[in-house]
Amino acid sequence: MKAEAIKKIAVIGAGNMGHQIALACALAGFGTSCCDASREQLQKAEGFMKSYLPGRVAKGKLKEEEARAAAERLTFTESLEEAAREADFVIEAVTENLELKREIFARLDGIAPAHAVLATNSSFFVSSLLAGSTRRPALVCNMHFFNPALVMKCVEVVQGPHTAPETAALAMDLARKLGKEPVLLKKEIYGFLVNRILARISEEALFLLDTGVASAEDIDRAVVNALGHPMGPFRLMDLTGIDLSYHIAMERYRETGNPLDKPSPTVVEKYVRGEWGRKTGRGFYDYSEK
Repeated sequence: MKAEAIKKIAVIGAGNMGHQIALACALAGFGTSCCDASREQLQKAEGFMKSYLPGRVAKGKLKEEEARAAAERLTFTESLEEAAREADFVIEAVTENLELKREIFARLDGIAPAHAVLATNSSFFVSSLLAGSTRRPALVCNMHFFNPALVMKCVEVVQGPHTAPETAALAMDLARKLGKEPVLLKKEIYGFLVNRILARISEEALFLLDTGVASAEDIDRAVVNALGHPMGPFRLMDLTGIDLSYHIAMERYRETGNPLDKPSPTVVEKYVRGEWGRKTGRGFYDYSEK
């Protein structure tokens, strides 16, 4: 199947990543269904769409008829069956919980058409951990978008040992149709490309903070002004969610048993306090007045 044959896309999960991926698909001309078990999350996702599209029109980035057409192509539902039963391509974007993802992939396998690709947006879990929950492992792959998904160009497509080359090629082609710049990983590796590189930077930044060498603000300033990054590691963790950093580290620790894989003491402290970054109004920085 070629990307031109894809007519309907289902995005499972309407959170920070899911609703933006869904809107990107709708803007690219695909009939898109965004599904979440939480009605509140779906309402937030729909509210985002209703504010984002007029904003783009007001800035001259989008024509009014294009915004209207995109809104008409995007639907929101609590029903997994309604979202996936006619989908040609499914992108799972739920929270980083392996058992939850396995359950969803097993359900999707029984709902989605036999030709549909089942892709996971997971930032760390390789798709071979999910393929066994389906009867279509050759049609399972990673398709990892970056936050914010409407802005960031990179998409990591990972071809696992079970993934058919045609499936990886289709995911790459679809990413291009969405206006992205995909990169192909020819084999699975924990953390993929970008997050493996970022993890080393974040680990060192947290070590420097935990040991009192420098403040989060000064470390961020050094990374931005010396290395040319658009934002420092602590601003980035606030954007993506300190809770996500905590859960990813804990999953890795449970897998390896290596104490070095545990989350940093500062990350644990902020997780327990509910200081998860922008989403809660406070993380390494205070967003309460914004």
